[in-house]
Amino acid sequence: MKLKKGFVLREVCGERVIMGEGLGAINFGKLLTLNETAAWLWQLAQNMGDFTIEALAERLCEEYNVTAEEAKVDVAELVAEWQKVDVVE
Repeated sequence: MKLKKGFVLREVCGERVIMGEGLGAINFGKLLTLNETAAWLWQLAQNMGDFTIEALAERLCEEYNVTAEEAKVDVAELVAEWQKVDVVE
């Protein structure tokens, strides 16, 4: 998987949001608010290019005090949200 081009993480009024830029803004037309951990994972996924749920979960375990099982479930739910709003390909 990878994040679609044309979507960026910005801080708006103290909130971290994913928004479309250029043509992405025309087709997206909304903001996706992320908490601190989700924003960190977005940046990580962006830096990785191609990513997997397992790779993000592994990094989540390294950065935060969570079990591998919890991390995988949390990352899978987050990526499912990203897929639902069509920011992942």
